[in-house]
Amino acid sequence: MSLFLLCCSFGQPQQTWLALGDSITYLNEHTGETDYRITKGYMTLVTEERPGLRYINQGHNGWTAVRIAEQIEDLGLVKADYYTVFLGTNDWWAGLPLGSLTDYRNNTGAGTTSGAFRIITDKLKQLNPDAPIILITPMQRADFVYINDYKNNAWGSYKPNRSGQTLEQFADTIRAIGQAAGFEVVDLYHHPKLKLEKLVKFKWLKKPGSDEYRKYRYPTYIQAPFNPERDEYPYPQTAIDMTYDGLHPSDKGYRVIANELSKHF
Repeated sequence: MSLFLLCCSFGQPQQTWLALGDSITYLNEHTGETDYRITKGYMTLVTEERPGLRYINQGHNGWTAVRIAEQIEDLGLVKADYYTVFLGTNDWWAGLPLGSLTDYRNNTGAGTTSGAFRIITDKLKQLNPDAPIILITPMQRADFVYINDYKNNAWGSYKPNRSGQTLEQFADTIRAIGQAAGFEVVDLYHHPKLKLEKLVKFKWLKKPGSDEYRKYRYPTYIQAPFNPERDEYPYPQTAIDMTYDGLHPSDKGYRVIANELSKHF
């Protein structure tokens, strides 16, 4: 777990924001793990515009909402004035059961992502019943290839996961949970600036049957294979758009997220 605070200007009223999430949150302080393809995460961007606000980074690299719920008492969560929960994309890729709004309402436990959200939000309300809770839906995803390990890759949200679930189903359920529970919701999945075709400008791949590389744009790149053992990294600097690797936001993508979140503080 990484814990980082951004302090406010001296003498100004101070409020605390605890951001709970996965790698998209975690990377705010770990730009080196992106090969310095990002400079600032969404928390830094928001707090630069809100001098009276400091953040606590509770981003857990690669974690699912289910894992967060299972270990909720061991994370060192603290009382804050605002809470954001930005989870779900790893649950989708892992093929974990989404469950439904009923699982959230009936508090059925961490066997589903929906039940996990109940455990998480109950804990946050326990820490500060007066603090707003803001749920952030997962973004859409292009094909992901980890810049430090090409074998760590995943297809995009243009098709279901191995369990037959779509990422949009996860986003819609998280949005429904927010509406039912009275939480604020930032719906990134349906944000017009974060559509699939805007996540990367192209994917740099070999033309099938040859060693000649070319630029494949969405949706053409879906049909072009990538070999992590032999191929070049498919997202050179010139391919970066709203994400730098198909999944994680670029500076441009983090700015979109920060602009949406700033409306809630």
